[in-house]
Amino acid sequence: MSSHRKTRSLVAAALAAALVLGGPASCAAPAVHQQATPIAPTVTPSDTTRTPGSALSTPRHPPTTEPSFDPAGLPAAVHDAVVPDLFAAPDTAPVAAGRLRMDLPLYGEDRDRPVAVLPARDFLGDATTVAVTRSDGDWSVVLTPARRVLPSAAGPDGAPAQTAAYVRTDALPPLRPVDASVIVSVARATMTVRAGKREQQFPVGVGTPGTPTPTDVSGYLQARYTDPAQGQSAHRIQLTSLHATRQDEPYGGDDGGLIGIHVGPIGGGAVSHGCIRVGPGALAAVDVLPLGTAIRLTP
Repeated sequence: MSSHRKTRSLVAAALAAALVLGGPASCAAPAVHQQATPIAPTVTPSDTTRTPGSALSTPRHPPTTEPSFDPAGLPAAVHDAVVPDLFAAPDTAPVAAGRLRMDLPLYGEDRDRPVAVLPARDFLGDATTVAVTRSDGDWSVVLTPARRVLPSAAGPDGAPAQTAAYVRTDALPPLRPVDASVIVSVARATMTVRAGKREQQFPVGVGTPGTPTPTDVSGYLQARYTDPAQGQSAHRIQLTSLHATRQDEPYGGDDGGLIGIHVGPIGGGAVSHGCIRVGPGALAAVDVLPLGTAIRLTP
């Protein structure tokens, strides 16, 4: 069996296993992204407490499965980027996730050429988490942490909260099934955390009518870190791949309008700029989940 065919088989197996097993106010501004060197296959990054701003290293070319790929001139699909050639993600939760070892070329709906790159390292300097929603042989669909349009330029249909792209299946890293989830009901102001056979529900604070938490959308947990500047030194912010859909920067910062889960006052339900405010116990339940965990925001 060729190496590419073997890789596709392994990805298909991981996705199949995932299907069997698996059923924000805006947060601190992450550091400016730089492209990164490939991560050695033996490295297993940890989810330790970090603060944004780690220096990243020199760009390198992606895997040999993309022989014509040249990252020069392609936008990086990161938290504060706007990449028009991405597409609005279907409301489908990720079923498999992994950590990138190389920059990952992203393709638009026509799959004709790369339109962006998902960098191997995230804004913390850790291996970027990639979340896969489906695979059709040579191609897979992944969710991205970037926007495709700003709310101020989106028109009457609004800006999508979650974007997606096609990738070559054989360019993906090893994947594991996504068998945990976080489900937020905005109307009920509750968060349900499911992991294995355990299910926990907590009261939460959600967005106000002027800065609402988006609904009818699924994303994934992409990073976690502390931010003493926002009073988040004891509890890590859980950063999702989702974005505000009504305002470019609801919090007034420069983080791309990201939706996060963080500790804060939760009384009254609609109290935030769009993030999910939780108590320490609820935060602890999310903090132990692996990155790549699915998060769904419902009405």
